[in-house]
Amino acid sequence: MENMKIQWHPAFVAAMNLEFKDNRDDLIFEKEYNLNTKPLETDLLIIKKNPTVKLKNEIGLFFRGHNIIEYKSPRDELNINTFYKVQGYACIYKAAGTASADINEDDITTTIIREAKPEKLFQYLSQKAFEISCFHKGLYRIHIGSLFPVQIIVTKELEGDEHVWLKSLSEKLQKEDVKLLLKRVSGLTAEFDQEMADSVLKVSIDANKQLIREMMEDESMYESLMELMEPRLLLRDKTKMEEGMRQGMQQGMQQGMQQGMQQGQKITAVRMLKSGKYTLDEITDISGLSLDEIQTLRKSQINI
Repeated sequence: MENMKIQWHPAFVAAMNLEFKDNRDDLIFEKEYNLNTKPLETDLLIIKKNPTVKLKNEIGLFFRGHNIIEYKSPRDELNINTFYKVQGYACIYKAAGTASADINEDDITTTIIREAKPEKLFQYLSQKAFEISCFHKGLYRIHIGSLFPVQIIVTKELEGDEHVWLKSLSEKLQKEDVKLLLKRVSGLTAEFDQEMADSVLKVSIDANKQLIREMMEDESMYESLMELMEPRLLLRDKTKMEEGMRQGMQQGMQQGMQQGMQQGQKITAVRMLKSGKYTLDEITDISGLSLDEIQTLRKSQINI
């Protein structure tokens, strides 16, 4: 149920914007592009303004002029039906409407992105004599004759920090992954880049709450987390957190940590309530307090 609340797709679009940051002026990003007059849309359409421009990100080496992209969140299945659905999107895009009437079918590609490798799909395609080649770690091409070219991206296999944005769309991040993400976020200066990174960061936090809470206990990570994650995480008010810990240390370190955590949870919840931007369920998920505790805070309007 909690996974259903995580907005994976907007974060995916943001991640793709950041992946192609170096060539953004050469591209048009059309999220949730309507393929026809009826409600049928693909997650992302990337159009190269100049078909001859070479994209720096190796994901884009596969791209042609018009590139239809489907994203599957970590718990979504990628099966043969999805595979052919995306091919259908390409067919409709080519055939429907005057806007795409002059697009050559050789100028269209399809890409499917998922965290885990779709082993069953690959096995099925191999049995059907489709050739699958891995031209770069995490990047697979499916050779299917006369249909539109297919690229499948397995984000957890992508190498290095080049693809930190896509790799961060996961429920299984490690501490080093979060540290790298924070480093890349802090290095952005352009407002649009920061907005895109904020979307990726929010989903990464929401999907890895337990890991983030563990990292909050690491003093060396506290400042970085607090600076970049306000107001989504616990314990923004460091002074009150430390005061709670100092008082608690007199009764034992463990009890002090618990008191400091509870105080920080209340601080976060009250600030989120006052902002008016969050639902009770969102405040519950992010603060770690129960729904009853949140409702009590709302009624009392306490000032921590």
